[in-house]
Amino acid sequence: MSLRFGAFLAPHHLMGESPTLQLQRDLDLVEHLDRLGYDEFWCGEHHSTGWETIASPEMFLAAAAVRTHRIGLGTGVTSIPYHHPFHVAQKIVQLDHMSRGRALLGTGPGALPSDAHTLGIDPMVLRDRQDEAIPVIQRLLAGAERFSYESEWFTLRDAALQILPYQRDVHMTTASMVSPSGMTLAGKHGLGVLSLGSMSTAGLASLPLQWSFAEEAAEQSGRVVDRANWRIVFSSHVAETREQARAEVEHGLLRWHNEYNVGTLQRPGLNAFASTAEAIEFHANPESSAGVIGTPDDLIANIRRMQDITGGFGMVLNFAHDWANPEASNRSWDLIARHVIPEINGQIEPMRASNAWVSENRESFTRAGEAIMSKIAANARAVAALADAGVGSQSITPHVSLDDDPTAVS
Repeated sequence: MSLRFGAFLAPHHLMGESPTLQLQRDLDLVEHLDRLGYDEFWCGEHHSTGWETIASPEMFLAAAAVRTHRIGLGTGVTSIPYHHPFHVAQKIVQLDHMSRGRALLGTGPGALPSDAHTLGIDPMVLRDRQDEAIPVIQRLLAGAERFSYESEWFTLRDAALQILPYQRDVHMTTASMVSPSGMTLAGKHGLGVLSLGSMSTAGLASLPLQWSFAEEAAEQSGRVVDRANWRIVFSSHVAETREQARAEVEHGLLRWHNEYNVGTLQRPGLNAFASTAEAIEFHANPESSAGVIGTPDDLIANIRRMQDITGGFGMVLNFAHDWANPEASNRSWDLIARHVIPEINGQIEPMRASNAWVSENRESFTRAGEAIMSKIAANARAVAALADAGVGSQSITPHVSLDDDPTAVS
């Protein structure tokens, strides 16, 4: 199946910059991606760490909707346990109308333990609350008759939305990391999947098993999961050469890895790198990292490798980061749109075939040259002008001669 392409913005912004300008630059990125023809843009909800600075994806995406025309706009993700489900449904409906039907609702339990701590929510209940809220949100978005619902963490009385979505169905997804939880919820409720664990080699290798959890849960609940709605998230940065790509990520790769992933999030199994060169070597090596630091051809090979490993998926979501400066990052997105997307989706192959056919069948087209030369040869002034210009007859066709008799055509 043809792959769709998009961007996933957590965001992970380097500390020490103006948050105002970071948000502005993020909106500029969505506008850039829309111009380049990317299919979707997703941004997350986070409330701590200093690196992940979008607290309301719906508010951000509403601003992006004004500046874009066709790109899908997804919450990646709305942390469902942090909100009343009625508010979740209301806000995505408003975004859907403001974007003229481009809203996508990503759901998750909440990624940062520090956020749940701040809100006084026990991490042990987060996934169960997401599971409980999803069918309530689905019922509201579907325009169900008024209903009541009583839970230990929210209450609905005679609930119904006063405005239904602009599009018939708002596409819903759930985030999936390494545990079976996200995939199981996708199968249970018939949702799409945002695979965030695919950014590591271990996470990439586990994807076939992960998808089986979704299929098993779907079968048990009488639902259907579709690989076309499976989105794989991973990191890349491309340039015209591998050397250039490596030089460009010297801007922020080491800080992203050491300061945020190791120092702030303290991700299990990760250790700080001693140098930028060591960080680049790790993240540019397909044996140690699922991402790509290289050329468009390297990225094409990596995507095809992921297709082979997983058995197929519907969308590549490139993780937006500050490894390179904004100018180099924008060039990377441009190179992917110009070279990677059309190659992966077979748009270039018919052009190559046409070029090869014309090159290999030149003898079939000599009559066109003969037709041109016959008209020139019939006009003495045209023959003289051709000779004065130093244009030999061979430059038009090898089968036409003006040597002695300009009217002779072989």
